[in-house]
Amino acid sequence: MINMKKVSIVAFKRKTAETYGETLKTLFLNNIIVESYSIEEDNITDMNSDIIIASTYSIYDLIKKKVKNCSNIIIANITLTKSSLKKLTNLPLGTKGLLVNSSLEMSVETIETIYNSGLDHLNLYPVYPGKDDIPNINLAITPGEVDIVPDFVEEIIDIGDRVLSMRTIVNIAMKLNLSHMVQSSRFKKYFLGLVKDDLGFEELFGQVNILEKKLDLILKIFDDGVLVIGKDNKVHFINESAKKILNLDSSRESNEMIEEIFWKFICNEDIDNVQGIKDKVISINGQHVVVSIYPVINIFDDSGYIVLIRLFTDTEREQNKIRKQIISRGHIAKYSFDHIIGESVAIRDAKEKARKFSMSNSSVLIYGKSGTGKELFAQSIHNSSSRKENPFIAVNCASIPESLLESELFGYEPGAFTGAKKAGKMGYFELAHTGTLFLDEISELDFALQARLLRVLQEKEVVRIGGESVINVDVRIISATNQDLRRLVRENRFREDLYYRINVLRVNLPQLKDRRGDIKLLVENFKNQLNTDFEIKEKDMHILENYNWPGNIRELRNCVERLKCLGKRKISAEDLYQCLDIDDNYYYKDISSHCREEDIIIGSFIEDKSEELNKYYNILTVLKEAYKKGERLGRRSISEILMDRHIYITEQEVRTVLEELRLYKIVEIYRGRGGTKLTELGYRTCKYMDRNKMY
Repeated sequence: MINMKKVSIVAFKRKTAETYGETLKTLFLNNIIVESYSIEEDNITDMNSDIIIASTYSIYDLIKKKVKNCSNIIIANITLTKSSLKKLTNLPLGTKGLLVNSSLEMSVETIETIYNSGLDHLNLYPVYPGKDDIPNINLAITPGEVDIVPDFVEEIIDIGDRVLSMRTIVNIAMKLNLSHMVQSSRFKKYFLGLVKDDLGFEELFGQVNILEKKLDLILKIFDDGVLVIGKDNKVHFINESAKKILNLDSSRESNEMIEEIFWKFICNEDIDNVQGIKDKVISINGQHVVVSIYPVINIFDDSGYIVLIRLFTDTEREQNKIRKQIISRGHIAKYSFDHIIGESVAIRDAKEKARKFSMSNSSVLIYGKSGTGKELFAQSIHNSSSRKENPFIAVNCASIPESLLESELFGYEPGAFTGAKKAGKMGYFELAHTGTLFLDEISELDFALQARLLRVLQEKEVVRIGGESVINVDVRIISATNQDLRRLVRENRFREDLYYRINVLRVNLPQLKDRRGDIKLLVENFKNQLNTDFEIKEKDMHILENYNWPGNIRELRNCVERLKCLGKRKISAEDLYQCLDIDDNYYYKDISSHCREEDIIIGSFIEDKSEELNKYYNILTVLKEAYKKGERLGRRSISEILMDRHIYITEQEVRTVLEELRLYKIVEIYRGRGGTKLTELGYRTCKYMDRNKMY
């Protein structure tokens, strides 16, 4: 009797899970049983399966909490079929289209798959349920999601459902101990129909079965040296090119020497993931050799490592010299996610999203007000990415005059303009090759530079000013802004096509006033940085926690530095007021007799709630009337009183407002049916709003 394996598939939609399930049953026949689960049906339980397939990384996060053995979860790598993309090949160059899919994650993945297949002549914009400001484009391309295409779209190209990639299928076979089945004709037929976006050994070796051919194909493909080293620390294979590079003979001693060198290198580098390492320079027998090592996990059944070697040439020496010069100029990322201090939900969410984005090569847009740490996040993303060993170059688009910024970004040839260096100059794109270019305050780029930047992002090549030669560049772009780029697009001050090119992945950084719980941690961190040890009483810390911090983290650090310069061991409340950037008359000219801490709290409340102050004022008015009578009111009573005055605020809205007012110490909420009443501070706030007609 066949020992059937159980496979569970989890996707956003049941249709997707069932489609993947049918594919697996067609390939593995009656060797597996497939069960389908979906987020939309909310039917995920503790699945007792041999393996669980999550259709996306975000779904993996959901199901890993509900299963006992997370090592059995496979995150599916999804691709498209060659036949599905034939529908796009005849679209004219520069055609704009909406790429419609179920989520941002899947939309971006599908766009990358299409671009990687060679169809990079299209300008595709990710669209998904819940997305705001959808571009007004009449063409939509969707992988089987016609039902969520915006109504205004006139032409829809359905390229069919996305399918499981070769890498995922092989991984499933290995996990189920069914790797022998991959040799069958039905698997080969399936693999041949896929778009080749799988990077790794599948791309390298094509459809040839590696276990059968014993690396014969490598001898024909590579002039570089190739070795296979097993988990037993033995050289299982070495080609003639490798022997020449390493100056080896066929003796046993030579083999043992190579085994010792490479095994020690493998252990020191701790190569434990499918990415391995690339282009490391080491010295063997007195000569420099460039080494790349890849663990063969999905294909060779954990059998060892493939080692690719070549001599370190003069060209590479020159490139290495340039990289060292770049690093010596300070073009490196010094910070990582560990340097981002805070335990609030807002900052943890931003860090988690940025950490996931670092695994991709897609463009990232970081939005945050001045002083929120945009460059700190950009450096952290770079240092968590596969580019971390390469340059990180930061450019502030607002600090460099427009007349110079173009030459700084793209470089120039000798004599390109008056004052140009005789030898010409490399631009930041060239200097950042294989690394990351951080464009801070990108909203300040003029239209002409925006057009040139767009071309670099599309074509991955630059032409220096005054030059004709095309220079290929491999650069990841991280942009940052404190402006609403969508508004700038609507005002024709920022190119729409560039906006969608840089806004593939987005991180929104919270302001300090939205993460007040982190202020104490940040103060302690800045004290350590500044080598100072003053004390602030717990009751006085509220002064800092209730201040609005318009300058965000940068302003807080300045405040700590001012406190250090006071030279005091214990900091008083008055010291804090002196070190905060507060104008005595800034908040309230009318209530100067009250303590300044209350001024700060009321000022924070009015500034934070300025856009919906009328709603808060109406509720506070009802509470003020009850306060004068010594009464408390429940949510329902407040809502009914307002309704009698033809002001319609639901009981749920009242509850939300009261919770917010409690945080500002303006109201006190009693347990059970105890109701709510104004505090003294709340009463003063009402009087101030009445006098100044702030409603």
